[in-house]
Amino acid sequence: MTEPNSDSESQGADQDDLLDGALYVTQQAALAASVYFGRRNENAANVAAADGMRRALASLAISGRVVMGEGMRGVAPILYNGEKIGTGGPEVELALDAIEGATSTARGGNNAITVLVMIRNGKIFSVPDVYMEKIAVGPNLPRGVVSLDSSPAENVRNLAEAKGVDPSDIVVCMLDRPRHDPLFAKVIASGGRTMAIPDGDISGIMAVARPDTGVDMYMGSGGAPEGILAAAALRCLGGQMDARLVFRNEDERQIAAAWGIHDIRRIYAIDELISGDIYFAATGVTNGILTHGVRRGQGTAITHSLIAAMPSGRVDLVEAEHTTNL
Repeated sequence: MTEPNSDSESQGADQDDLLDGALYVTQQAALAASVYFGRRNENAANVAAADGMRRALASLAISGRVVMGEGMRGVAPILYNGEKIGTGGPEVELALDAIEGATSTARGGNNAITVLVMIRNGKIFSVPDVYMEKIAVGPNLPRGVVSLDSSPAENVRNLAEAKGVDPSDIVVCMLDRPRHDPLFAKVIASGGRTMAIPDGDISGIMAVARPDTGVDMYMGSGGAPEGILAAAALRCLGGQMDARLVFRNEDERQIAAAWGIHDIRRIYAIDELISGDIYFAATGVTNGILTHGVRRGQGTAITHSLIAAMPSGRVDLVEAEHTTNL
């Protein structure tokens, strides 16, 4: 066996280690949270996922700093913004959601995942916990084929034309929320079809870049931190996404101003949301549009994950069996 003897070979090994480390972290968080599937205890699922994620992160050979975590120090006891973690190694910034879909997990529902993003030599757009309007499509399409400034009908028509299909072949995914009822109606009136998901807009956005999901476009509003995590995945998968922050009241506008955000109508392109070398991992807690959930047996559990990296282009679906004592 030939030993790596070049900077590029060493860098490639580091990249694989970081991506595999991110996978391990999300697997451990998902395994911990899955114990509370259907137990109707949302808080317990949240705590278990965060604890499992932090323990796994603490074991990695990284010099990590949480830049988008579970909240500010003093509010979140662990995985708070600014927390440093790891045993030492490559310097990475961390954005995470220990569990997106704790309520779904507690109720035995769908589309709950755990997500981790590692960034080197780049930047994550720092956003307060407000809403974000999002529109996303998959790879191999003209840049700007859809836009937040266009109507739903125009976006459906433009995407159909770019794909060489009829508008009736376009499926638009949205969170099933009353605020999206007008969007559902406008997409249907345009000839398009819709897919309503109860939770998990990270998965919904990522689905546009996976050929087996049947999703062509994502639109609607949801959490801004979740939008950043989804943008990281899409950058690795080659998709497009535009975003605009949504402020529901003056208090939220003042919070944004304190974060240095003054142009409240600005549309952010995907490379403004996140840049640099990106290592993304997501593991299903429950069955969803993107991944299967944890399947537990006697002394074992099976996880299903998606991992991706940029600029290496590595994308893998990973099914793994774990020994458990729960």
